[in-house]
Amino acid sequence: MSNKKTNLDKREAYIKGLSDNIIKSAVDIVKIEPTSEQINEISTEVTERLQYESSSLLNEAVTKLHPQSLSEMYPEERPERNFERFGKNFRYQHMLMFVSVIILIITGMPLKFPEFAISKFIVIDLFGGLQNSTLIHRIGAVGLIIVGVWHLGYSVASKIGRRDFFLMIPNLKDAADFMGTIKYYIGKSKSGPKFGRFSFIEKFDYWAVYWGMVIMIGSGAIMWYKEFFPKYFYDVGREMHSDEGLLATLSIVIWHFYNVHFNPEVFPMSWTWWHGQLTETEMKHHHPLEYEAIIKEESVDIIKQSENDDVEDNS
Repeated sequence: MSNKKTNLDKREAYIKGLSDNIIKSAVDIVKIEPTSEQINEISTEVTERLQYESSSLLNEAVTKLHPQSLSEMYPEERPERNFERFGKNFRYQHMLMFVSVIILIITGMPLKFPEFAISKFIVIDLFGGLQNSTLIHRIGAVGLIIVGVWHLGYSVASKIGRRDFFLMIPNLKDAADFMGTIKYYIGKSKSGPKFGRFSFIEKFDYWAVYWGMVIMIGSGAIMWYKEFFPKYFYDVGREMHSDEGLLATLSIVIWHFYNVHFNPEVFPMSWTWWHGQLTETEMKHHHPLEYEAIIKEESVDIIKQSENDDVEDNS
């Protein structure tokens, strides 16, 4: 325990010395004489930042240097550590959803734009006529309904599903992150915001899908069982289905495809949908707050175990 206290005192002294050096260097560069209030305010900010970064680095070092971590995470050649982003359950949901959506787009868009040559090719040449195309479209619809019910049950019954659902709820940080991202893109900020498990981009993706599923399944059901509804219900449902289908297609092609396919950082594809993993580098870059939380939790467990071992050795 005394060694830990000594190391802590040394680290605090180093941080204080580094903070003083940064302030002095800044004063020499700007060539002005700041007030004591300014010095104290900036010094406090710099010290807190250094303490935060040093604690994060300590947690990371403890986790990586622990014997169990070395043997399990770096068995032979010590490759970069992988973190599980999505489990099998969620990945299977995603696979069923994108297969269903692709079927719906391929068989649905020709009905909205029947005058196009490619529409005639898909409906007549590829599927053999409108009757077959409609049947395949409804198969895709059933797949979409299944994945919607599946995910709803997953979000209620699964511990991870419940956690991720609540983390998906937009909050004030998302609004601040959005503005921070805009400032970064237009050169008004030197760095973009740090994201946790889900960024505002991923939350937009998620809720756009569920809003779209409610509209598409609801309006599709009206069209499928039109004999049970008044004609104006059918007319409204058809327009909703047609327009929401086009909106969903554009959202997927322009928004989602860029983020997971065409973005230079992941081109030609992010394979997370398949294996559910992110490397340590990817975690630090895309989800630094989640990475810090994971490392801190692991470090705390290791430190507690170390303290328990010390108590047992001294008893």
